This record gives sequence, structure tokens and C-alpha cells, in this order.
Amino acid sequence: MTELRGCQRQSITVQELCASNSLDLDLEVVYGKEEMSNKIGSPRIQKLGFALAGYNSYVDPDRIQLLGRSEINFLRNLQPRARGEAIGRLRGLGICCLVITRGLRVPKEVVALAKHDRIALLKSSATSFVAITKITRFLNGWFAPRITIHGVLLDVFGLGILLLGPSGIGKSECALELILKGHRLIADDAVDITRHGDDRLVGSGGQVLQHHMELRGLGIINVRELFGISATGVSRNLDLVVRLERWKPDAEYDRLGLEQSFIEYMGVPVPLIEVPVAPGRNLSALVEIAARIHLLRRKSNRLSTSI
Repeated sequence: MTELRGCQRQSITVQELCASNSLDLDLEVVYGKEEMSNKIGSPRIQKLGFALAGYNSYVDPDRIQLLGRSEINFLRNLQPRARGEAIGRLRGLGICCLVITRGLRVPKEVVALAKHDRIALLKSSATSFVAITKITRFLNGWFAPRITIHGVLLDVFGLGILLLGPSGIGKSECALELILKGHRLIADDAVDITRHGDDRLVGSGGQVLQHHMELRGLGIINVRELFGISATGVSRNLDLVVRLERWKPDAEYDRLGLEQSFIEYMGVPVPLIEVPVAPGRNLSALVEIAARIHLLRRKSNRLSTSI
């Protein structure tokens, strides 16, 4: 039986955001080393232009707030008293994190606000558009609903194929044969699947045993070291599930291939093909054929919808 462990992260600390290698954004801490434990509770970013002008009721304290060139220029063009009043409108709103973009000089009134409200104040040399894009993409992945499945995820002909089946049925051995044929391993044993949007699932492996595979009798092998960088991948959309099951002589199996089954993860249906395993059956070849069949079906569906 497939093991499922699900979770959905509710928050991320500013420290975790800044420490992430996948964010690829040079965030510098201007103020708030103690405030790095502040929690961000939403993947959406807000710009504070309207709030500085007096419309601050829409400010969401769980979001990262951003000051770009437009906002900084607006503040610089104000008289000192008016500038202090504009920034004072942000006091008491519970802002968790404030980011200044384009490497702009941070007004002293903003630093004073960060100290007064215990806000983590960060600065980046990136433009507002780039910063918003990268942070939103990272946070969408962080907050996405996710589950962990016991199986093997491969990239076969550009398709993300998840192999399921009971322990010892030969999932890893089948995956190894596919790797020898030029396909790519994404994850072995524990596959992390996240839902992006309403209809897209993305599978990846954990950081601890990334690019590794367990083979009974040989132990844990490093696929990347043995077969090269082209034999592994980091993540892949989940396009097809192939469930391996032990052959039962009295069971009825689909002999015509006319029926199409689905399996659902987090509300998203994924095409499912069940393959009985018996001595003498070439599982890797069957998985390749299943991938080709799926590609043909997808092509046929696209043609029918375009007519």
C-alpha cells in the first residue's frame, strides 16, 4: 500500500527566507537580527505606496511589505514633517518584514519604524519586479500543499512517471534499468509532491538522499556519481502513475487498453496504469510503452480540443 504523509506549511521565518539557496536573491539585513524570527504567513507581496499616502487599512501584516524606487522617491520629495507622518501611518500595523529594493538608501525614518515595531528590515539590489517575482515563486512553493509518497519518480521521455507498488516488487530495479536506457531519476523511496495552483503536481526528492537509490544486495548507490549528471533531475511535473502489482492468475486485467483509470492526489487526478508483475516480464520496457501511450493520448486530446 502507498504511504501518504501530508502537510501544508502555515508560515516561514524571515531567517528561513534569507537562508534559502533557491531564492537566488541577495537579501541584506539592514536592521533586525533579533527580528529574523518574525513569521511570514502569506506568499503574496504588498507595496506600501497607498499606505504611505494614507490608505493603510488594506495592509496585511502576514505579507512581506516592499518599498521600491517609486515609494522611496515619494518619501524623499516630502518635507521632513510630512515624511515622518507618512511613515508614521505604518506604525502599529504589525508588519513582519520590510524589503527595500534596488539597493536604495534606507531613510532614517524607516529604520526608526523598524526599531519601534520590531520589523525585520531587508535590502536587495534587485528591482522591485525581480524581487517580487522571485520571492512570490519561492513562497508559493513553500506554502503549497504537499504529501510524501513511497515510490520512485522518474523522467521518462520528458514525462514525470511515478512508480508505485509494494515493497520488494522491483520498483528500484525497474528504475535502474530505465536509467541505463538514458532516462533520469528524480527521487527514490520518498517522493515529495506539491500542488501548484489547482491542477499541477510537482514531484521531487528530499535533500538528504538526493540522487541516491537503494538496491537490495548492493545498498545505497549514488546515481549521479555512477552514471553522470544527466542521469538525475531535481523535480518534475507528475504526469503519469504506474502501479506495479503482483500477478494474480485469477484476476481480470485490461487486455484491450480501452479503459483509463486515475488516481487523485490533493484533489488533482493523475492518469494511472496498473501493470501486473510476473517472472519474465520486462518492466522497464512496459514503463516506456506506458509513457508512449500516454504521450499519444495527450496528443490526441489536444488535437480533438483544437478542432
